[in-house]
Formats: sequence, structure tokens, C-alpha cells
Amino acid sequence: MKYNSHERLKEYGGKSNITKGRKTTYEERIEIVTYCIENNKNYDLTAQKHEVSYQQVYTWLKKYEEKGIDGLVDNRGKKKHENNMSEIDKLRAQNKLL
Repeated sequence: MKYNSHERLKEYGGKSNITKGRKTTYEERIEIVTYCIENNKNYDLTAQKHEVSYQQVYTWLKKYEEKGIDGLVDNRGKKKHENNMSEIDKLRAQNKLL
């Protein structure tokens, strides 16, 4: 419990940066990335302030740098639009329907 709550561990005498992830909204992700950039990409400080994992902050910042704000949209579980599908994807979708 202490390990996941950023508390000091007496056995190792160090500070942990591992936090259990939480769900965030698109607006929260934008705020977190903005905060991180304003603080010279201090991932640890950003993760602690917003109570998300260090790795998640790092990933969001990389997505933002590559794709801009649109990179922060969570597309998991959403179907592709037919005009964005390749021929192979269209054939796979037709096969599933059959």
C-alpha cells in the first residue's frame, strides 16, 4: 500500500514513483500535458500532482508531441469509420457480418 501511495519505504529508504492509474478525461489529459510542459517536462512532479502514473504522463506527452492535441483522444473500443478503413479491414468486417 505504501509503495503505491508515494510513501517512503523504510526497508529501502527511497521514494516510489509508482501509482495505480486512474481514469482521466480528455480535458484532464490536456491539463496534465500542459502542466508537464510548463514545468520543463518534470514527469515525476506532474504524476504526483495529478495522481496518475509517471509512465502515463510520459506516454501522453509523447503522443502530444507526435500528433498534437488529437493524440490525447482515447479511441479504444471505438469502431473505425468506413472511409478510414483499408481494403483488408473492410473485407474482415464483411466476413464478421457473414
